[in-house]
Amino acid sequence: MKVKIINRSKHALPEYATEQSAGVDLRANIDNPVVIAPLGRALIPTGLYMALPEGWEAQVRPRSGLAIKKGVTVLNTPGTIDADYRGEVGVILVNLSGEDFVVQDGDRIAQMIFNQYGKADFVEVETLDETERGAGGFGHTGKS
Repeated sequence: MKVKIINRSKHALPEYATEQSAGVDLRANIDNPVVIAPLGRALIPTGLYMALPEGWEAQVRPRSGLAIKKGVTVLNTPGTIDADYRGEVGVILVNLSGEDFVVQDGDRIAQMIFNQYGKADFVEVETLDETERGAGGFGHTGKS
């Protein structure tokens, strides 16, 4: 899949760290450090603009190292970038730790993964077919 991208950041284009990496890292593109207080959040720009092919989306997801080491994650995870969106890719970070977190220019703040999707054609009905599970959910299948 080819993705058209405009890079207005001070950093190289996103790239896969290893041959089997599912996602590419997104970097902060900021002029001054951004301090996120405990339980605070901030929209961090990346300087990237994309045109995805029809039928594709990009998902912005947390970086596991940032989450476990610093308690910082992506607030609306996964954040979806639609194929028709042409604005700057931004990352909403939230600080779930007990101390300030400082975002510096060039920091790897999230990862982006691309997925193909299908569209639903909704058909309104009066009843649904029965299944063994039925309406059980939220841990239902783990009960004996």
